[in-house]
Amino acid sequence: MIRMKSALLLLIVALAGAAPAWAGSDDILGMWLNQKQDAKIDIFKCGNDYCRKIVWLKEPVYPAGSALGTPGTPKLDHYNPDVARKKTPLMDMQMLQGLQFSGDKQWKNGKIYDPDSGKTYSSKATLVSTTELDLRGFIGFSMLGRTEKWTRAK
Repeated sequence: MIRMKSALLLLIVALAGAAPAWAGSDDILGMWLNQKQDAKIDIFKCGNDYCRKIVWLKEPVYPAGSALGTPGTPKLDHYNPDVARKKTPLMDMQMLQGLQFSGDKQWKNGKIYDPDSGKTYSSKATLVSTTELDLRGFIGFSMLGRTEKWTRAK
């Protein structure tokens, strides 16, 4: 009986110590505003990884006089190097995939697409606080890149 209580106590202590790691993995989920505050991004689970898509744009349609598209029509992914994708609307487009929780409020191994350049970069993310996320896109090494500070949308 004493051995069983000791084993149970040891199991409870082990699980309690591991709980913060479990709790932190999904802290990145939800709605975020990009650094320019002109897009709202939903970060969601896709299998075991984390993905993102644009769910709101400050200017979702081309303005009058636009050289990029017909005024009043949805903005498209016209910088994409894949000709077939140039007609894809930016709204609801999945632009991040493969991001994996690596512990200590950090996610890595993602691929992020930048619709402003049509390029795809390696990415990682760090949850600075419950309301601030640093998202870094880079080529090759993390030092060769750019970090955007996102804020949690209300």
